[in-house]
Amino acid sequence: MARPTPWKVLQTDVVADCRIFRVEGRKSQRGDTGPEATFFGIETADWVNVIARTDDGQVVLVRQFRHGIGGDILELPGGMVDKGESPLDAAARELVEETGYKPRSTVLLGSINPNPALFANRQYTVLAEGCTPTGEVDLDEHEETIIELHPEAALPELVRAGKMDHGLVLAALYWLTLQGP
Repeated sequence: MARPTPWKVLQTDVVADCRIFRVEGRKSQRGDTGPEATFFGIETADWVNVIARTDDGQVVLVRQFRHGIGGDILELPGGMVDKGESPLDAAARELVEETGYKPRSTVLLGSINPNPALFANRQYTVLAEGCTPTGEVDLDEHEETIIELHPEAALPELVRAGKMDHGLVLAALYWLTLQGP
C-alpha cells in the first residue's frame, strides 16, 4: 500500500500561548529534499467525554455557553485530562465537577483524533454506569452548567433534531452504538 511521504519538523516556534492550548508554527520539510513550509498546530491536553448513565436509563447531559458559537449547546460532560491522569480518572473527576454525579464504574469505549490537521491530542470516550447525584458540583469561575437528564433512547432524536450537534459528542455517541446493547 502506498503511503504519503512524511514531513520532518525542522523548527518549532510558539506563536501564541492561550492558557489551555498553544499555537505552534512548525517549519517542516517533506522527506529529505522536498519543499519546506510552515504549518500551524494546536498543542493541548487530551480530552474526555463521559456518557453517564443512571440506573433508571437516563443519560446525564450538560448545557453550557460556548464562546465559539456565541450561545449554549447541549453536550456530554467532559473536559481536559490532567497531566499524569488516566482518561478513566479524568472522566470520573469531570463528571463530578460538572454535574455532581458520581459513577459506580467506568469503562473506556474508545478514542479518536479530534482534528489531525491541527491537533495532536486524543479525545477519549468513557461510559460511566450507575451514576448517582452527590449534590456537589465543583465548577471553576469560568464555567456554568445546567444539568439535564434525558432517556438514553431519546439521544438519536436529539441529534436528528439538531438539539445536540457538537461533533466530538456525536463521535462519543457513535462509540456507544459500537458497544452494542
